[in-house]
Amino acid sequence: MYALPTLEFANPQRQRLFGDQYESALTNVVGINTVYADRPTYDHADLLSYPPGTFVRAGGGYPEPQRWTRDAAVNAWNAGSLLGPPVGRNTLLSVVERAGGALVVQQDNQWWDQVVWILGAQYHWQVTGDAEFLALAYEIGTATVAERKSRNFSARHGLFTGPSFMNDGIAGYPQPPWQAGTASSFVLDYPLTHELMCLSTNCLYYGAYLALADLAEALGKDGRGHRADAARLRTSINRSLWRPDAGTYGYFLHGDGSLDPSQEGAGLAFAMLFGVAGAEQIGKLLEAVHWEPHGIVNSWPHFPRFSDAKPGRHNVVVWPMVHSFFGEAVARAGRPDLFGRALTNVADLVAATDGGFYEIYDAKTGAVQGGWQTGGSGEQEQFTSQPDQAWSATGYLRMIFGGLFGLTFSGDGLAFAPCLPSGWGPVTLRGLRYRDATLDLTLHGAGSRVTACTVDGRPSRPAVPTNLTGRHEVRLVLTEA
Repeated sequence: MYALPTLEFANPQRQRLFGDQYESALTNVVGINTVYADRPTYDHADLLSYPPGTFVRAGGGYPEPQRWTRDAAVNAWNAGSLLGPPVGRNTLLSVVERAGGALVVQQDNQWWDQVVWILGAQYHWQVTGDAEFLALAYEIGTATVAERKSRNFSARHGLFTGPSFMNDGIAGYPQPPWQAGTASSFVLDYPLTHELMCLSTNCLYYGAYLALADLAEALGKDGRGHRADAARLRTSINRSLWRPDAGTYGYFLHGDGSLDPSQEGAGLAFAMLFGVAGAEQIGKLLEAVHWEPHGIVNSWPHFPRFSDAKPGRHNVVVWPMVHSFFGEAVARAGRPDLFGRALTNVADLVAATDGGFYEIYDAKTGAVQGGWQTGGSGEQEQFTSQPDQAWSATGYLRMIFGGLFGLTFSGDGLAFAPCLPSGWGPVTLRGLRYRDATLDLTLHGAGSRVTACTVDGRPSRPAVPTNLTGRHEVRLVLTEA
C-alpha cells in the first residue's frame, strides 16, 4: 500500500533535526491518519477502491466524519499519491460526488477551494500514469471549473470571487469585511465576503486551468482553450493584485475594486509555484516578503483587533501547511538560503513537541497556538491547535520531496531540480518508488544548479523516463546558480 523511502543525511546533526522529523511525518501520515473509508460516508460517487479501502484523513483531533475537499486534495498533492498511490487515489475520490448526472468535486459552502482538487489530481496522474484516473480527473475537473465560472467569476475584474484558499475563518480578514458584533467565526457569515477576489484563490484557478490543459492533451484533446483562460486570468491577477510600488502582491480586491495590501502567505507561494509571477517579480517579492521568527504566516500584519498576545487564528500565526508551500516555492526559485530557513522553521517547531505535527503555531514563540477568531470587544474565543494534523506532516514531506530533492513529475517522466543549502550534503533519499522503478537519489555539493548527473554511474540528464523499471542509483552534483 505504501512504499516509504528513507532520508539519510551524512551530517549527524542534520539527520537528528531533519531526518527525525521526516520519520515523524511518515508516522503521522501512514500510522495515524491513514484510516478506513466507510462507504456511506466517503464513497458518494462509487469510485473508491476496496482494497485498500483507506484514505488520508485531515487529522487526529477532529470528530468524524472528515470529508473535506481542501484537506483531501492537499494531502494527496503534497505526498500521499507519491507514497501510496492507491491511498492517494481514494483520498482524492472521497470528496467527489454526482450532481445532475455529472461527476464533480463536492459542492459544499466553501466553493473557493474546490479547484485545488484539480492540482492534486494532476499530480496523482503524473506520479502514477494511471490512464483511468486521467480520464476521471479531466471529467471532474472540467465540470467543477465550469460550475465555478458560471457562479463565481467577475467579468468586470476578470477574477474569481470568494474568500482565500486557506482563510475560511474571519480572523483572516481586516475590517472590512470583518465587522464588530457578529459572533460567528465562519467567513461567509459576514457581509460582502463572497465578493472578495483573493490572490491565493485566483492563483489556484490559474494553476487549475494549466493542469486541465495538460490533462486534455494527455487524452488527445485540445488544451488551447484552457491555456487561453489561464493566460487571461494571469493578466488580471497581475493587473489588479501586483503592487509595483512595494514589489509584491496585495491580498485581495474588495467587491468595489479597492486593493487590500496585506501579505498573504499562500497567495505568494502559489504566485511563484504556478508562474503567475515572472522571474523579476519573484526576485522583488522575495526581497519584500515578511517572515515572522517561526515562519511565513497566513496574513500579515496583525489586524487591529489582534496582537502578539492574542494572534488571529488565520492572521499572524504559522500554519505549517501554508509555510511549506512557500518553502517549496523558494526552492523552485533557486534560493537555498531561504529554503534552508523554511525547512528549519518547521523542523524546529516539530522537534519542540517531540515529533508532533500540530495544526498551528505561535509565530513569535513557536508554541502550539490555536489563535483567536472573531476579535472585537467582549470575550474572544481561543481555538485549539489540533494534534496529528495530516497536512502539516505532508507539507513537511512536500518540502523534502519537491524542495530539497526537486522531484518534478510530468507526463513524460520524473525530472530533478534539487535545492541543497550549504553544509547539508551529501543527503540520500533511498527507496523512492516511481511507477515501476525504485530510485536511490544522492545530492552532493550545494546550491540549485545541477552540474553533473549519473544514473547507475553513467552520465545522464537530471531525469528518468516513465518506462524505467528496476532499482537505480541517481547521483546529482550541485553548485550555486
